Amino acid sequence: MAIFRLKPKNDFVFGRLFGAKESKASLIALLNAILRSGDQEPIVDLTVVENRQLEKLTFDEKTGSLDVRAELAGGEQVNIEMQMVNRRNMVHRTLFYMSKLFITSIRAGDNYAQLKKTIVINLLDYELLGTERFHNTFHFYEDHERNFRLTDLLEVHIIEFPKFERAAKDISEPLHRWLMFMDEKLPEERLKELIKMDPMIEVTEEQLEGMSRDEFMRRVAEMREKAQMDWVSSIEGAKQEGKIEGKIEGKVEGQTEIVLKMLEKGMKPAQVSELLDIPIDKVNRIHEESNARQRD
Repeated sequence: MAIFRLKPKNDFVFGRLFGAKESKASLIALLNAILRSGDQEPIVDLTVVENRQLEKLTFDEKTGSLDVRAELAGGEQVNIEMQMVNRRNMVHRTLFYMSKLFITSIRAGDNYAQLKKTIVINLLDYELLGTERFHNTFHFYEDHERNFRLTDLLEVHIIEFPKFERAAKDISEPLHRWLMFMDEKLPEERLKELIKMDPMIEVTEEQLEGMSRDEFMRRVAEMREKAQMDWVSSIEGAKQEGKIEGKIEGKVEGQTEIVLKMLEKGMKPAQVSELLDIPIDKVNRIHEESNARQRD
């Protein structure tokens, strides 16, 4: 086991752990645990979509960056979001991401029948819903005939870690094993038990150990956590002062080096902005100033 273990719930770590091409087998195992139960056919193949930026249909339209994006062999689109901090916008954000993926699954002139099923999975490290179930699933049902579903083309899964922590654990259930694996406070003995029982958890833990030994990965993960804590502190401070605006500017000082490294590794400015909570114009300015220095 790694002496220092990165937190799988950190959205940057989670995105690298399940959203890279080399993580395909781990992603298949996680999705089978979430989406498949009983006698449903398991997912055997998928394509990891490494471009996680939502497509803009107009110049001034809002975009976004997804944590993990994939397309199943049957054509279904899947977006998984890991959220450690409650930003009070999860429902609206879910509808926005789901709608964007859904409408951009066909092009102008295509038949509506070609629209691809879109599944959004939210893994939340806070409580959102007024239910005791830790895994809730949503579809479109008729208000009066609750068993009548309009379509299965849109599907939302919300998994809340605090509720899972209170629930009785069944290590024979794949979803229970994966949610336990993601707990940064998981005792080493229990982790060994999960690894012994589930070969894919062993593979994923080895990937996590490799990331945990990478100084760059550790620094970005730390910055991401700090940005989230700063956001929470800003909101709490604003509440105490009776203000609404959150001072979420984020200090770029001391972050120039990490921003440039992320760009050098092929990340888009929008991804860097999203990960570090730095305004995109500041990311672009750092990039432009670096290029200017190199030209000089």
